[in-house]
Amino acid sequence: MNTEVTVHPKLQHYGLVTANLDAMTEWYRKVLGMTVNHRSKIPVIARITHQGPPFSAFAFVSNDEMDHRIVFFEIPKAVVDPDKRQHTGLQHVAFECATLDDLLGTYVRLKGLGITPLWAADHGVGTSFYWDDPDRNVVEIYVNNFGSPWTATEYLKSGHAGIPAQIDPEKLVAARKTGASPWELHERALAGEFAPAKPFDPTTHF
Repeated sequence: MNTEVTVHPKLQHYGLVTANLDAMTEWYRKVLGMTVNHRSKIPVIARITHQGPPFSAFAFVSNDEMDHRIVFFEIPKAVVDPDKRQHTGLQHVAFECATLDDLLGTYVRLKGLGITPLWAADHGVGTSFYWDDPDRNVVEIYVNNFGSPWTATEYLKSGHAGIPAQIDPEKLVAARKTGASPWELHERALAGEFAPAKPFDPTTHF
């Protein structure tokens, strides 16, 4: 038993409260490929007699080998906080793609489903697209620009975490289709070549 050294546990899952379990599980299925591995309803009598949890239903979802990566708790009267951006709490959650093509392909696929990102940016260390889920929780999908977590860490430690270069996803997709390499696209993004015609104001969402 280790009682002296700090153990580094890995993040395994997180939980979200929602008023619409169906909408959330469907959105995460479409966007991240999440599968519902378990879903249950809590009997009303258990809730009103305080013999059970305060939520009416819950669902465990995952998009990999783990039994669940997210658990949704449905509370029918829960409301989305209109001022949540000004309050303490979880700001966003990020999921990583293996390649830039996976990220761009995801963008194109979701656009075809009518699911468009709030904004996109090259942060130097990675290229990121951000979406709002149905409850306005910000979900980031990104790719490591260096292809190596160690190189990315050294990049951050060297003081390169500056203002992100905003990206118009359509411009980035078009440039990739011409044959530009991911690294070339990264450099061109930082130079401002793919900047959107109308910059996104992150303070409205972050």
